[in-house]
Amino acid sequence: MILPIVAYGDPVLRKKAKDIPQDYPKLDELVSNMFETMYKASGVGLAGPQVGLPLRIFVIDAVPFSDDEELTEEERAQLKEFKKVFINAKIEEEEGEEWAFNEGCLSIPDVREDVFRQPEIKISYLNEKLEPVTESYKGLAARIIQHEYDHIEGILFTDKLSSLKKRLLKSRLEKISKGKVNVDYKMRFPNLKKGR
Repeated sequence: MILPIVAYGDPVLRKKAKDIPQDYPKLDELVSNMFETMYKASGVGLAGPQVGLPLRIFVIDAVPFSDDEELTEEERAQLKEFKKVFINAKIEEEEGEEWAFNEGCLSIPDVREDVFRQPEIKISYLNEKLEPVTESYKGLAARIIQHEYDHIEGILFTDKLSSLKKRLLKSRLEKISKGKVNVDYKMRFPNLKKGR
């Protein structure tokens, strides 16, 4: 089932998400719905808060990036296999010199900006079978995880921009929150007046 993606301005995007309990009902169904929603919106990652659930879950399928000619062969190979579910994730370490990459977000359509992040991370999480996993990632894989991880911490990529960039984007972000944006996927807008 395709879920509506929550737009910028909705308070759920600003909440620090809660852990998913071991006995969470229909977890498989939620994971399946999140992947289906992400694919319909042509995304590579989607977090619980983006579908209105303040839960520590995100899904990633980075295969679309595996064709990027600017990546090394090793990076392309890693992204070709990178389809995962992260539950109750915790980034243990972030290392290396920050680098910029142009990021976007399904909750903030038509806005893309360069964001600086560290290139290497170590993350602990539960997989879709609720088994504990600890792994290290670098490069684009690490960045995608960091972006989705920020969502479960109540942080958006626009928070990482300079104050000048934030001022320049202010009116565009307000328009998104009011539903004044064209997207080809289902969205839920926080500031849409009833009856519109």
